[in-house]
Amino acid sequence: MANKSYIIEVEKGKAASDGKPSIGPVYRSSFAQNGFPAPIPGLESCWDIFRMSVEKYPDNPMLGRRQIVNGKAGKYVWQTYKEVYDIVINVGNSIRGCGVEEGGKCGIFGANCPEWIISMEACNAHGLCCVPLYDTLGASAVEFIICHAEVSIAFVEEKKINELFKTCPNSTNYLRTIVSFGKVTPEQKEEAEKYGLAIYAWEEFLQLGENKRFDLPVKKKSDICTIMYTSGTTGDPKGVLISNDSIVTFIAGVKRLLERVNEQLTVKDVYLSYLPLAHIFDRVIEELFISLGASIGFWRGDVKLLVEDIGELKPTFFCAVPRVLDRIYSGLLQKISGGGLLKKKLFDVAYSYKYYNMRKGRNHREASPICDKVVFSKVKQGLGGRVRIILSGAAPLSAHVEEFLRVVACCHVLQGYGLTESCAGTFVSLPDELSMLGTVGPPVPNVDIRLESVPEMGYDALASTPRGEICIKGSTLFSGYYKREDLTNEVMVDEWFHTGDIGEWQPNGSMKVIDRKKNIFKLSQGEYVAVENLENIYGLVSDIDSIWVYGNSFESFLVAVVNPNKQALERWAAENGVGGDFDSLCQNPKAKEFILGELAKIGKEKKLKGFEFIKAVHLDPEPFDIERDLLTPTYKKKRPQLLKYYQTVIDNMYKAARKPNA
Repeated sequence: MANKSYIIEVEKGKAASDGKPSIGPVYRSSFAQNGFPAPIPGLESCWDIFRMSVEKYPDNPMLGRRQIVNGKAGKYVWQTYKEVYDIVINVGNSIRGCGVEEGGKCGIFGANCPEWIISMEACNAHGLCCVPLYDTLGASAVEFIICHAEVSIAFVEEKKINELFKTCPNSTNYLRTIVSFGKVTPEQKEEAEKYGLAIYAWEEFLQLGENKRFDLPVKKKSDICTIMYTSGTTGDPKGVLISNDSIVTFIAGVKRLLERVNEQLTVKDVYLSYLPLAHIFDRVIEELFISLGASIGFWRGDVKLLVEDIGELKPTFFCAVPRVLDRIYSGLLQKISGGGLLKKKLFDVAYSYKYYNMRKGRNHREASPICDKVVFSKVKQGLGGRVRIILSGAAPLSAHVEEFLRVVACCHVLQGYGLTESCAGTFVSLPDELSMLGTVGPPVPNVDIRLESVPEMGYDALASTPRGEICIKGSTLFSGYYKREDLTNEVMVDEWFHTGDIGEWQPNGSMKVIDRKKNIFKLSQGEYVAVENLENIYGLVSDIDSIWVYGNSFESFLVAVVNPNKQALERWAAENGVGGDFDSLCQNPKAKEFILGELAKIGKEKKLKGFEFIKAVHLDPEPFDIERDLLTPTYKKKRPQLLKYYQTVIDNMYKAARKPNA
């Protein structure tokens, strides 16, 4: 298995010419050897995905939420495909009754819930454009999206209505109607009137469409079904135009992939909806589940209650972002070290034995059934007991977390890569392929991939280890940025989408994302620094949770802001007789020395160049977060904002490090 490659070459590479960099060969998944899988006949649009499942599986449970009885959450209560369909038709008639025509823009604002999907399907039915309004971007971004996309009707979670009012009066140039997923208070009615808006409670809105009948328009593959605004690390959000074809093609590719690795999803599968539907990752997975006639259960919207919701729903397929999996990993480590010496020893022996067998090529089920039963079954139960696949996406998952979960979670742990512009899944690692650890796997069988050399960063797509900018071609790609042809033309060249991510092909055909094209700067001595690559290396230090590396062309060395791992730092303090709570430890010069030492160790181990070593650190006990605008909603670092926030800290580090006696 070790020598097997999961990609095939479909076009040779090209040498550099006319000032253009060299281009690596074009590859695609070996599962698409005889061409990409075609969607089911008659499946042209997102509406067809839902409609065909309603016809095939009318009585299957589709959308579930926990019933709250006397303030306590009970079992999941389900609506069938046919029940959901009837409400969708009603909502669609109500929308059209408000004067919204085919091609109109409909905003959806709030946490995942059945009404979110129902509103989305009503848009799909009538050829309307569904425009998710971001929870995490604040009122100014919501206002920007409503005005930029010209949203005329918005569906809103009850507790977000007042947030929406903050976008008035500017948004009312376009916005005419607000529909609550729940109730509306008399004060809110008054407020809406003040701005000339119609506002409806959910049940009230349903009644609007009861006696109305609007014909459903014919939908084309090329029609835009969603404008999804990406947060971006700089500037205004960009509206990514997603067509019916993108989503339908995505589903066909993922189904082919799962068939080939013998992990088909069926009507019996259950998915937990908690990652934001406003992002492409969750949206396309839910479309996939709907296409199968499978079930989607919604969380209650509270991270603290997530584990409880998992226990009640018992999902079979669990999507996560690294943040969530990091928390699971830290929680498990704490439990193991707190369980006494004997239990820890038993765990370590079981882990080593199972991992050894997995490395020898055994699949996770056969590697050690006895260890699974005696030691690891508790981990499986913690995820409800039925999870077959954990899929991580949206940001890179640390290799040590991925390895740990592959051994202890008693299920497949896969890592994927994709962008909003590529309709999410472009690469995904394969079950039981331990050699793909730390990579995003081979391409999904619906896209062609090539690398483009980036000479100024020293990346060569034609070298024996090919490295370069990842470029994607295929029907899953977006149709452009809404009203921004200039930005579209920057990234789409001759049908190839330029991701801005630097990848490295592995011998088995999987891709490793190693850097970002734009995250490069020059130090004062003229050396280029690829900062993302360095952060990935320094991120391997287990004593830190996160690191932001900084340098500029006026300085000759790098500095960093580090979020230390609380348990690790407190353990070091206890072992070295250093007193104080976590906050004061972060101020302690000895703690800074310790962290610098750990960073230097990994730097030496990875043979970093002298100028790539960190010369000074600031320890921040508070993790980088979205609230302070330091991260995007998908947890990518906002470098300009980080610099603004930590400017004084950075200046002080450079001053102190430059002193002759420093």
